[in-house]
Amino acid sequence: MTVSQILDLLIAALIRKAGGSRRRWRQAIGPVRLYDPATHPHCNWSVAPVGNAQENALIERLLDDVRLDHPLVVKG
Repeated sequence: MTVSQILDLLIAALIRKAGGSRRRWRQAIGPVRLYDPATHPHCNWSVAPVGNAQENALIERLLDDVRLDHPLVVKG
C-alpha cells in the first residue's frame, strides 16, 4: 500500500464513521511519515493528528486497526 492509498483509506473510514469533508479529515490527520523498514520492521509509518480532541480520538482509534492490516507502506 502507498502513502496516498493509506491516507485515502483513513479519510474514507473517518467520513463513514463521523461524516465531514475529505479536506477537513486530511487536515486533521496531518502528513503520513515513513520510516525505514530496517529500523521499524513492524510498522513503518505514522501520523500525528492535528485536529480537535474529538477528531484526534477518532483518528487514533482508527489507526490502531489500520496498522494491523497495513503495517508497511511505501512512497507514492
